[in-house]
Amino acid sequence: MGNSSRHLGALLICFATIAATGICQAADSPGQTAAAIRRGEYLAVAADCGACHTVPRGKPFAGGLAISTPLGTIYSTNITPSVDFGIGRYTEEEFSRALRRGVRRDGANLYPAMPYTSYAKFTDDDAHALYLYFTLAVKPVEQRSPPTQLPLPMNVRASMIGWNLLFLGTATFVPDPHQSAEWNRGAYLAQAAAHCSTCHTPRGFLMQEDASRALSGAQVGAWYAPNITSDPISGIGSWTKEDLVVYLRTGHLSGKAQAAGSMAEAVENSFQHLAATDLDAIATYVKSIPAVSDPAVDISRFAAGKMSSELGRLRGRTAIRSDSESAAGGAELFRGNCTSCHSAEGQGSKDGYYPSLFWNSATGAKNATNLVATILYGVNRTTSGRQAFMPGFGGRTTDANALSDLNIAALGNYVLAQYGAADNIITEQQVAEARRGAPSSPLLALARFGMIAAATLAFLGIALLIFLRRRRVA
Repeated sequence: MGNSSRHLGALLICFATIAATGICQAADSPGQTAAAIRRGEYLAVAADCGACHTVPRGKPFAGGLAISTPLGTIYSTNITPSVDFGIGRYTEEEFSRALRRGVRRDGANLYPAMPYTSYAKFTDDDAHALYLYFTLAVKPVEQRSPPTQLPLPMNVRASMIGWNLLFLGTATFVPDPHQSAEWNRGAYLAQAAAHCSTCHTPRGFLMQEDASRALSGAQVGAWYAPNITSDPISGIGSWTKEDLVVYLRTGHLSGKAQAAGSMAEAVENSFQHLAATDLDAIATYVKSIPAVSDPAVDISRFAAGKMSSELGRLRGRTAIRSDSESAAGGAELFRGNCTSCHSAEGQGSKDGYYPSLFWNSATGAKNATNLVATILYGVNRTTSGRQAFMPGFGGRTTDANALSDLNIAALGNYVLAQYGAADNIITEQQVAEARRGAPSSPLLALARFGMIAAATLAFLGIALLIFLRRRRVA
């Protein structure tokens, strides 16, 4: 009777797999299939699929999240097994092609905002596990995602065929025999599932990753993913392996850095849920990454600034206007919006919940992007049931106070002058750009110029041919 039950269970799983994939691997027992689904779920967490494919307070993996890019807004797709709106009709081969080659079931190309350039490194077994998880374990959501409508000519998805030929590597991850098993596991997770390079590697002219400067820092929407190479000044060479593990698990490293923006999402939705051995492996790999130095950086972003305050010196003088770009205006804004949490001298709270404003990567970096984004959007992450929260000041309904672009520039410049990279200057235009969601790219304008130039040349060529033909006739 026990054997019959097992055979029946295997048969049912086979039928379910045929319905979802069009194939049944006869060698897979019920236990093997269940184990593959569990591994697929773990890989989906490691890949942080939910961060992009789930809107806040929405149903898991139903898509619809607006992703700001330098070329326009891209909406994530529904990846539940919904037949009409998701991936319910995908065979395993079609799923793998979308995951690792960036090509949808209908043959249209995905944009690399979906990090298929990293997922290309997934092994066949892990791609199979992901497919089983998404088709057999995720609940279908009957919900259509808004269509992505990039401006011309970026809306021509066929252009990605050429981009993929130039920049998409199709080889799966191959372990390095000269490295330890831990290093190879960390390299696989960081390069494939966690897709660290997607955010931390700068982009070239055609928005491709610049491998010569791998993980040396890049713009990600309104935020900046900093240099995480082993350089002690520009990168995180001053961190120990244990420091990096703590940061990945909690998003907080006292006296150094706090995760916000997309990194906070990665910590909250992905890294904190990984096995301790996998976090150790990722840290081992990241610590081995070759140093990339920025000649403009002469002091580590984790060591810049000091405790100080201008409020006492300014108090009692001519009335301070908060809409002024002067240090006085920034001081008034700081006193009214920041001192209750970060203290008048910027040292934060004694328990470290409210971080110090000096020896802080957001204020000490030569690139002030993250300071601007933090003031605009705030911080909100939850790890181990504990929320780290700072309200934004960009004017959203959940923000504590609405500050103008001029206000935020003045406040940010005061914070930099007092506690961080004092030679940085934040402009009102920089704040406006961050408020829009992402810096614009010159690629769009150049592509349109190229289209106009090509059309002009074609018109002139046709006109010349007509002219020459008429001359011959005459």
